[in-house]
Amino acid sequence: MHNKHSWAEPYKIKMIEPIVMTTKEFRQKALKEAGYNTFLLRSKDVYIDLLTDSGTSAMSDRQWAGIMMGDEAYAGSRNFYHLEKTIQDYYSYKYIVPTHQGRAAEHMLSQILIKKGDYVPGNMYFTTTKLHQEMAGGTFVDIIVDEAHDPDSLYKFKGDVDLNKLQKLIDKVGAEKIPYVSIASTVNMAGGQPMSMANLKALRQLTNKYGIKIMHDMTRIAENAFMIQLNEEGYADKTVSEIVYEFNLLTDGATMSAKKDALVNIGGFLAVNDYDTFDKARNMVVVYEGLHTYGGMAGRDMEALAIGIKESVQDDHIRARVGQVFYLGQKLLDMGVPIVKPVGTHGVFLDAKAFLPHVSQDKFPAQSLAAELYLDSGVRAMERGVVSAGRNKKTGEHNYPKLELVRLTIPRRVYTQAHMDVIAESVQRVFEKRDSINGMKMIYEPEYLRFFQARFEKL
Repeated sequence: MHNKHSWAEPYKIKMIEPIVMTTKEFRQKALKEAGYNTFLLRSKDVYIDLLTDSGTSAMSDRQWAGIMMGDEAYAGSRNFYHLEKTIQDYYSYKYIVPTHQGRAAEHMLSQILIKKGDYVPGNMYFTTTKLHQEMAGGTFVDIIVDEAHDPDSLYKFKGDVDLNKLQKLIDKVGAEKIPYVSIASTVNMAGGQPMSMANLKALRQLTNKYGIKIMHDMTRIAENAFMIQLNEEGYADKTVSEIVYEFNLLTDGATMSAKKDALVNIGGFLAVNDYDTFDKARNMVVVYEGLHTYGGMAGRDMEALAIGIKESVQDDHIRARVGQVFYLGQKLLDMGVPIVKPVGTHGVFLDAKAFLPHVSQDKFPAQSLAAELYLDSGVRAMERGVVSAGRNKKTGEHNYPKLELVRLTIPRRVYTQAHMDVIAESVQRVFEKRDSINGMKMIYEPEYLRFFQARFEKL
């Protein structure tokens, strides 16, 4: 699978968007103005944009045709009913509440199910998910397998839950204090690492014993299903679509940022199987997002999403999508660049601790590395380390995660293999002069999700 030659993409290009290579002097100035935070750079000043795979994918001709079929009625848009049926048919969930994107679904779910003093165990935190859980009065507890925190471990399913960690939490706080287990299919913060079907089945057995729900962040479910097809016994002959459906059946509900796997630029939903939670969410969505048949999305966006869901679970599509990530990952491994292994599904994660061992974590090595990469070539990546991890609520000190990463996130159907080569060569150049890179200090820190807006100075 990790061969050096990518197969051809299962599509041809019909429309292009020009990108411009800037000079080093220009990038130096732009970076300084952005406070050395790649989130604060302007898109027009970026050559190859690997900041995120969220909302950055290219839509198909079918999706663009769907955009013209938007029924913009305020209530009861036909696009909502098409979306609802598509989610039921492809993802298995019964009740659907549309939202403008994933974090709105996380907000509703947290407010409905979490009480003050509750604990929410999960397979590694995600930034917005954890914040919503905390704002609802809960405490997030990491129950992912230990291998997930080790960038060099070759364990194939680093997204798996450690059932002993969950059992210990249940014994300590009691099942009534655990409203649900929060699982993500492919764990972003661990490097885009998948969860196995066997592990989810075992988790389902354990949670059933205590009457605890499993809520699923299904943002990259098709990618996770592909890794199950590739690496888990008994799944090689099943389609990605069949695996997606089976995986979802083992959970009680899901939040979805459709801006990733489902190939749209905006949109999401909360999907649940129990009517009571649905009824509360349907009530809440009207206050925060919009009527329960659009939830912050235009009719045309719901139509593009319904079509995108069907495209996202096609085997040819997902094989090429993840194949492009594997291609870049293998190239960097061949160059001796330290990355999270095995290569994940939505991006290649540089191991900033190993890349810059002379920069201590309180000097933000991943932030420094992301800035250096932009300076070298105009490639924009993002930090996934101490800045993203935020501060300890009680002590006010930085949280120091074991993983200090820079994410090279690949948008779907956007870049070619030649772009991957340019990225790899830039990373190699930065790696060769790594000794000259010093850390940074933070000079501005917002209250929430600081990685989006914090500003830095070079040391």
